[in-house]
Amino acid sequence: MKAAEVMEADVVSVRPDTTVSDVARTLLARRISAVPVLDENAKLVGIVSEGDLIRRCEAGTERHRSWWLELLTTSETLATDYVKSHARYAGEIMTRPVVTAQEETTVAEIAKLFEHHNIKRVPIMRGSKVVGIVSRADLLRVLADLHEKSGPVTADDNAIRAEVLKRLKVEHWFASAQVEISVRGGVVKVEGVVASPEQQTAIRVAAENVSGVRTLNDLTIQKKLIVE
Repeated sequence: MKAAEVMEADVVSVRPDTTVSDVARTLLARRISAVPVLDENAKLVGIVSEGDLIRRCEAGTERHRSWWLELLTTSETLATDYVKSHARYAGEIMTRPVVTAQEETTVAEIAKLFEHHNIKRVPIMRGSKVVGIVSRADLLRVLADLHEKSGPVTADDNAIRAEVLKRLKVEHWFASAQVEISVRGGVVKVEGVVASPEQQTAIRVAAENVSGVRTLNDLTIQKKLIVE
């Protein structure tokens, strides 16, 4: 699934000269966690998130370091923190450069961006123009829709077993397991020895995600295996 299929096309944005208080009101009113900053030519120049508004002098939440830690902190960092907590306009507190994605970017790649950069929203670009935005909530909606649309699927027991084994054998964590897998009437039976509770759970999860599996009968014994 691509970004273009899940993005919010009605992008709320602000200008660099938008006041910090107006940015805060926009985030609250629209129930969003960040807002792109566009210049007079609609070019993306930054993004303001909730994190950029946490340390504010008006709220008494600006950063206060101990005197010795302040001595060890560079003047550039101290100046940046001061601007973040005292500046009046979006253009002065915004984060840049902005992590962005293209319309053809997959949702899997966007999820990696969220995790790697510890962010909650990614502007979607078409050239230099912002055409949408994808948030963590959008990915949650995709997950909810997929589960809602998925219905009962019937499959041959042999086909189910083959698919379960196929998925397990490509996983490195499965190599140390000593188990036999059989399927009857859509019920997967797992017998043998596993190395840990985590490995046991992972085997169950892998089986449950195969179409046609009704339930899993886990008869494994947890035992620390010695892998040579």
